[in-house]
Amino acid sequence: MSTVPVLDLSLLDTEPERFDGAVRAAAHDVGFFYLTGHGVPQERIDEVLALAREFFDLPQADKDAIAMTNSPHFRGYTRLGGELTRGAVDWREQIDIGQESTSPVRPTTADVPSREGAAPSASDPSGPDYLNLIGPNQWPAALPALRPVMERWDADLARVSRTLLRAWARSLGADPHVFDEAFAVEPATLIKIVRYPAGTDSDQGVGAHKDSGVLTLLLVDPDSEGLQVLPPGAHEWVDVPPLPGAFIVNIGEMLEVGTDGYLHATEHRVVNRRAGADRISVPYFFNPAVTARMPHLPLPADLRTGVTVDPDNPIFDTYGENAWKSRLRAHPDVAARHYPQSAS
Repeated sequence: MSTVPVLDLSLLDTEPERFDGAVRAAAHDVGFFYLTGHGVPQERIDEVLALAREFFDLPQADKDAIAMTNSPHFRGYTRLGGELTRGAVDWREQIDIGQESTSPVRPTTADVPSREGAAPSASDPSGPDYLNLIGPNQWPAALPALRPVMERWDADLARVSRTLLRAWARSLGADPHVFDEAFAVEPATLIKIVRYPAGTDSDQGVGAHKDSGVLTLLLVDPDSEGLQVLPPGAHEWVDVPPLPGAFIVNIGEMLEVGTDGYLHATEHRVVNRRAGADRISVPYFFNPAVTARMPHLPLPADLRTGVTVDPDNPIFDTYGENAWKSRLRAHPDVAARHYPQSAS
């Protein structure tokens, strides 16, 4: 915890400039921090963790009934070993829940438009493949309480996320509402409910990666050890253990794009334990609309260090384009079933 700072969001009420400076430094220096004082009641947190365990305790047939392979929108349940990071198997099971939408499936043959042109419309049937990220969820029939709880969780954490974005904007000399428009219509927020089982043969709970969106708020149960981060310039992984009552926050590639590299999307991973109990985590990904391009903040030239360049992981400033590359790689079975041209 000496490397990953602890920030108290309630400080905004009394010392806003101090909080803005602290959240700017945390995202620039580490890319991760603990967030307390966020105003989400403990009973809400307990409710989410309890429902997560109820979901994973369902019979396997009930979970498989909502398998992600059924969904062209990459929503639903993934079995143990069903997801990849950098081509290696992640040993976890999970359900992916996004913003609910009944938009139709898009054609898969259109080219992604030039980023210099106008953003594509979500109502355009000839739009790019990444518009298929918009769609309905799959909800487990055996656990009807999950939907209302997750929809309330989305609203709670969207409020916290918007507060953080406005603090970053202020701290970097921009209009605090500069990001609002990108999230105004059909934001592509995503909730994962994840179980990391103990006693697996592989240490890889999830492999080293950066999040493709804007920011992530992670809820972990008290036994959820194994999260590690690699801060900018560091050569050794740093453990990030649970902190009671706190979210673990990290920024994603889109915020790195919006600040021309000044704020860092930091690599992180989860290492599975060989013994003990399994672990539950619930990451919440705050993302703009799939068609939204990330606003670029007007930073002075000496702060614009440049976005990370990695030929194996190009970063795009349209959120849907950036997320689509990640979903195709992480879930090749879904890609092969619904988007064989992209998968090949």
